[in-house]
Amino acid sequence: MSGLAHERNNLWKKKRKKAREVKIEFNEWSGKSMDVKEAIRSRRSIGKVKQDPVDKALIEEILEAGTWAPNHCHTEPWRFWVMTGEGRGLLGKGYAEVAAAEADPALSKEELAKLKSAQEKKAFRAPVVIAVAVTPTAHAIVPEVEEYAAAHSAVQNMMLTAHSLGLGTIWRTGAPTYHPKMREAFGLAAKEELVGFVYIGYPDMAPPRAERTPFAQKTLWVSE
Repeated sequence: MSGLAHERNNLWKKKRKKAREVKIEFNEWSGKSMDVKEAIRSRRSIGKVKQDPVDKALIEEILEAGTWAPNHCHTEPWRFWVMTGEGRGLLGKGYAEVAAAEADPALSKEELAKLKSAQEKKAFRAPVVIAVAVTPTAHAIVPEVEEYAAAHSAVQNMMLTAHSLGLGTIWRTGAPTYHPKMREAFGLAAKEELVGFVYIGYPDMAPPRAERTPFAQKTLWVSE
């Protein structure tokens, strides 16, 4: 083997070793490890999960992953609320109050109560729900939009980590998420905003198939 070939072979081995080291946590339940690329490509939104409890240590791993999202000037502009058991009623109250605020004034008391009850139940579709909010910094050098990007990145980290641990997640948002009544339910301050609710549990459905538009159709290479 020539010197150049030997050097290339060593470089290839180093890259392979590095790739093996870049692992998301070992999945105790499946007995498999999952690298970052595999997690990204195989993660799906799992809207139906079992009500089996999720160990607190796993939830903490998920939260820890969220805090390692990239953020400008290290502002770390995120806040989390972990809701389990009856604690999910916090979100349920938010959904109910939003529904009541937007309801047809002509509804009877019974109809309104039924509407609010149906909305409250949405918070109990998974054994764990983590609300994520962005707390924009007052630092003039950091545009507010970048704080949102950081909080969204935190959610992505959390979902990938949950997936690697054998858990299913879905990132729920929609108009109620940003409603003043939901802000009030979570006691948000000034410019704080919720960016969504991550529902977590053990999957109770097959992962849906997914396709993506090839990156080549959305990429412009600029070399000059």
